[in-house]
Amino acid sequence: MRAIFVNCEENSLLIRVVQHGDAACHTGHRSCYYRRLLPDSNYETVSDRLFDPEVVYSASFVSLETNLRQLYGIYLYLRDHDLSEESNTSRLLQERSQSYLVARLADELQELADVQGGEHSHTGRQPDTILEASQVEYWLMLLAATRNLRYDDFMPHSAILRGNSTGKTQSEGKAIEQRQDCLNLLSTNDPFKIVQGLQLGFDLIGQTCADAGVSPLAPAELDLQQMQRKGLTGK
Repeated sequence: MRAIFVNCEENSLLIRVVQHGDAACHTGHRSCYYRRLLPDSNYETVSDRLFDPEVVYSASFVSLETNLRQLYGIYLYLRDHDLSEESNTSRLLQERSQSYLVARLADELQELADVQGGEHSHTGRQPDTILEASQVEYWLMLLAATRNLRYDDFMPHSAILRGNSTGKTQSEGKAIEQRQDCLNLLSTNDPFKIVQGLQLGFDLIGQTCADAGVSPLAPAELDLQQMQRKGLTGK
């Protein structure tokens, strides 16, 4: 929040804020004021829609948010309870090495891109996309946890579904630029830039899932299955 102003009659407030995320309006526009009133009383739309509300408010959106919130809760538990002897994730969260986490994220982003280009393969493009996207998701979550961010600060489900709705329209060059921007932002100590970097990373997951023809829910579901096998889903 930047500032709060009060009107002359003290019956309304004007609050100036720094907006996190691309769209604040439920219609998918950056602002609720996306239409201009014309002299003939008609409306002129003056900004593009940034997400499809039918996708964002669908059952898939709710399921993805539920899964990612649960996952992030597990990582926060492992951060706040030193289980380093039995959990490598807990050890990484205790160490809080931002440079190491960003370096591992860079590796996984490259492997995810290589799967799409046919240069990295285990069992096939779709299962490999799910596997590598889950790894990207993992390192992004750890970076968020080590920076003490709340889930609502970076809203990964929104970024994934936004990327998923636009994935097939993005060029390879733009994807490379987005990966580098993500890593550069996450290498800073500026909380606002770190949030931007996280959102770019999750956006890339959504784009890649769209390009590979897999559900954007699949990477989080894979991570939760692994957590369940480790007995951590109740945390």
